[in-house]
Amino acid sequence: MPEVSEISEAGHAFTGMLVEFGRELRDAGIGAGTGDVLAYCTAAASLDPADLTDLYWAGRTTLVTRKDQIATYDRVFRAFFLGIRYPVADFLKLAPSSPAQVQGVLQIPATEQTEGEPGEEAQLGLMASEAETLRHKSFAACTPEELAAVRRIMTRIKLTPPRRRTRRNVRGSRGRTPDMRRTVREAMRMHGEPAELYWRRRKVRLRPLILILDVSGSMADYSRHLLQFAYSAKRAASRVEVFCFGTRLTRVTRALDTRKPDEALRRAAQTVFDWEGGTRIGSSLESFVKNWGRRGLCRGGIVVICSDGLDRGDPAVLSAAMERLSRLCHRVVWLNPHKGEDQSFRPSTLGMMVAAPHIDLLLSGHDLHSLEELAALLPVLN
Repeated sequence: MPEVSEISEAGHAFTGMLVEFGRELRDAGIGAGTGDVLAYCTAAASLDPADLTDLYWAGRTTLVTRKDQIATYDRVFRAFFLGIRYPVADFLKLAPSSPAQVQGVLQIPATEQTEGEPGEEAQLGLMASEAETLRHKSFAACTPEELAAVRRIMTRIKLTPPRRRTRRNVRGSRGRTPDMRRTVREAMRMHGEPAELYWRRRKVRLRPLILILDVSGSMADYSRHLLQFAYSAKRAASRVEVFCFGTRLTRVTRALDTRKPDEALRRAAQTVFDWEGGTRIGSSLESFVKNWGRRGLCRGGIVVICSDGLDRGDPAVLSAAMERLSRLCHRVVWLNPHKGEDQSFRPSTLGMMVAAPHIDLLLSGHDLHSLEELAALLPVLN
């Protein structure tokens, strides 16, 4: 049985090793002070000091204060403890699973390229090139694996909802209208001394964003991805309404109100009974105007219609519905996948020719890049 003096000597050696490790961190640029090193020693004593995994996490918790210091801490820890640079390194009795765990934690990508193995920059370049290719590839031409990758990229689209200035004024750090009441009140509080001049600015509110998606058979290659975009828009802003139509209009806003995208799309598909069926754009838009638009849902809002314009209904009904819709909302945006990258696109279907005079902006919506373009244009549609 070891004597007390031997245990005390080993403890002092172990503490000295931890203090020396703190000095190495300071030399590497991590500002670990005396109090931090003391906390490290206390934490190591509370855990298993003979386990490198416990030593690693105790030091990372007590000695690292910023995220950008983790890489430096990993490098110093690897060189100090795994490089056997300290005279009492034999004191450490590693558990059987400790070396593998620590090596896994401190796994650093190799910086030297071996023969026949692509470097990290080349791999990142290929990944970036593949992502850029998917952005400009039509949904109809993508494989199932590429469509899954597109949906993952689509969840990261940064969508800023459109805004509008109201007639009401609120306090602001700058503006065109002086806030005389607040200015005089502050002057009276200072016993008549000149006070700071305060201002009022126009209050800003979110514009409603209404997405009306064609889920008929002719839009089968695009409807799911447009609905995925609608889900991302719904998650990004509060005043977003989503409708689907084939032969009739169906509101799917509540079906998309969930955190799981696949669950939201499944619920929306169950709500729409005429998915991949016929198309009646005119009667569907007329139903929207009658039941939702006239009640103020799209007043001052942006209405985005996603359809190829293949309508089997009466063109007069579509023309009247588009005319009334354009008067109710702020802007009408139409996404037609057949437009593609053609800047000189002219509507060729009867439905598009009837609706064209009432459309403010015509985009394609056939690939990921066009949907990102729509997301970038929404904030400036004022």
